Amino acid sequence: MSAKQREPGKHEADLFSRFAKQTAATMGHPWAFATAVVIIVAWAATGPMFGYSDTWQLVINTGTTIITFLMVFLIQNTQNRDNLAVQLKLNELIRSTKGAHNALFDLEELTQKDLDEFHDLYCSLAEKARNDIKAGLRDTGTPDIRKASDNG
Repeated sequence: MSAKQREPGKHEADLFSRFAKQTAATMGHPWAFATAVVIIVAWAATGPMFGYSDTWQLVINTGTTIITFLMVFLIQNTQNRDNLAVQLKLNELIRSTKGAHNALFDLEELTQKDLDEFHDLYCSLAEKARNDIKAGLRDTGTPDIRKASDNG
């Protein structure tokens, strides 16, 4: 698909993602923290000059509120992208591993009840593996999760 054939809004989403990624990287840098400390120290130092007025206090309160509000969206965008990238990498590991269960690809889309069922299956596998170790057996391999649930 060429750039001219992109979905409507996709270009804006790409721009926002790049902006969010760059802003998150910049704001996570030690210099950004140092700058914030300098701003707070400068604000505090001007307190006597402004008589610690309501306006003086409102400046820092308004500034920090606006920055915090905007950063929430930038951080969420960055977290969503990172989470998706990790999920895709895990999916590739599952896909390329012989004996792995492809049903695990989209667990994040399941209901809590379905997740709990998968959790119970894997708890059964862990319990069986610990019992095997106690009995002097190996706990390696790729056991069938249906067998684990039947034995649990």
